[in-house]
Amino acid sequence: MTRPVPFLSSLLDIEPAWIDYNDHLNMGYYTVLFDRAADEAFAKFGFGPDYRTRTGHTTFSAEFHVRYLRELKIGDRVRSSFWLIDHDEKRFHSFQELYHEDGWMAATGEGLTLHVDLSGPRVAPMPPEVLDRVARMAGEHAGQPAPDGVGRRIGIGRKG
Repeated sequence: MTRPVPFLSSLLDIEPAWIDYNDHLNMGYYTVLFDRAADEAFAKFGFGPDYRTRTGHTTFSAEFHVRYLRELKIGDRVRSSFWLIDHDEKRFHSFQELYHEDGWMAATGEGLTLHVDLSGPRVAPMPPEVLDRVARMAGEHAGQPAPDGVGRRIGIGRKG
């Protein structure tokens, strides 16, 4: 990694079943790695299985965009940053960077997460104590330069 990040997950392993016929990590499993790392960040907010059981609320991913920058292979171990870019009482926008344990970046992921009342299911406001933790992390991250790639669009660049 070339700069400090506000949140960094534990080391995550590449599972053998995730390797495709090209002998590298299949594209879908980058998202699995981002999701596992996000669960660690979400725990800081108070989300997780206990929260779901206790409150009948949870989080759903509404959108997720991955940029594949460098291939991963079996035996590689990675960590993911987690940046809270924006939030309101029902949603948060995050950005993650997947780093090989040697420090190089393999991928980025950008997502929109919803707070959901499972009785609907429907999008619902976060309780005040959770929203306070989300706002606190957003405040900590707001003081950092935005990570490269936030809000990036997919498209084919054309010369003028």
